[in-house]
Amino acid sequence: MVVLEREDTVGSHQTGHNSGVIHSGVYYTPGSLKARLCVEGARLMYEYCDERGIAYERCGKLIVAVRPDELERLDEIERRGRLNGVQGLRRLDAADIGEVEPEARGIAALHCPSTGIVDYRQVTEELRKDVIERGGVVRTGVEARRLERRGDRTVVEYEGGSCTATMAITCAGLWSDRLAVASGASPDPRIVPFRGGYLHVRTKGGQLLRGLVYPVPDPDLPFLGVHVTKHIDGETVIGPTALLVGSRTAYRIWKLRIRDMLDIATWPGVWRMARVYWRTGITEMMMAARRRRFVRAAAVYVPRVAELGVDGPDIGGVRAQAVARDGTLVDDFVISETPGAMHVRNAPSPAATSSLALARELVDRLEAATAP
Repeated sequence: MVVLEREDTVGSHQTGHNSGVIHSGVYYTPGSLKARLCVEGARLMYEYCDERGIAYERCGKLIVAVRPDELERLDEIERRGRLNGVQGLRRLDAADIGEVEPEARGIAALHCPSTGIVDYRQVTEELRKDVIERGGVVRTGVEARRLERRGDRTVVEYEGGSCTATMAITCAGLWSDRLAVASGASPDPRIVPFRGGYLHVRTKGGQLLRGLVYPVPDPDLPFLGVHVTKHIDGETVIGPTALLVGSRTAYRIWKLRIRDMLDIATWPGVWRMARVYWRTGITEMMMAARRRRFVRAAAVYVPRVAELGVDGPDIGGVRAQAVARDGTLVDDFVISETPGAMHVRNAPSPAATSSLALARELVDRLEAATAP
């Protein structure tokens, strides 16, 4: 087995810049790949961390409603979670919220005790070691350009050379659409980069939260809103924003890349998406530009955030969000096939949580495709 990694280290992009949450599977449409693979993936992730001695904390999460008009959406999240087999879900009233999370405020909440936190960079490094221990090779600094089926072999071309395999799987994240299309797949959907910014809360070495606190998300968007989370290293952050940006590596907000901007501007789905979500886009720009608005969004359900304040410049990650030609923000994992290859085209959150289950799904599909 050979793994080709575009960067010099593993976990350099989405995997190393996410919130570090092991999701429970509570949000996702029953029957979707996300729902099935997240619940199974969380179980496998906890088992893998135990096996490899990776630190994690099963700290739990509250999804908090602060307005009456959010209660129906909270009902739907609870319904989905129970259908998806999420264990331990409990509905809380305003008084119960304070018992579970003293700093949180709301009129109702859903408690998901199976949610956890981990450092996914460490998980990825252990997976790299696994490949090597099993006789495989991880080649860093090698960017795959295209895949082509020649006879009974798949040729993976990269700058300065190529390698061959019986079958290949591509998981190219922010560049997944380009690699798939270059290998003969449909151009639909296209990856559009959304930057998620986080701010550190000044906890002064103390602990603000016992677990994680999230708002009730907008059901029309594949984003979970600005939440307050603690990391496995003890830091507490608020975020992320979800701002459309001009580069697939816009870890600094104003970074631009001509090819990425052309990809955005020439994809019909982007303009159709913008016509629907332009108000949301303005809100995200305001939060990115004005730190106080960002803090205020989190303080609605964790008021002490405003009292403590935030430190330093924001830290950012870039989400590879697939947008369909019709303007739909694709809200499930998408896997497409070309001769001799399988391509992960859309794997946003909870992809890190689901990764081990998604790997099994891909292998099962490959075995089915190659069965006599």
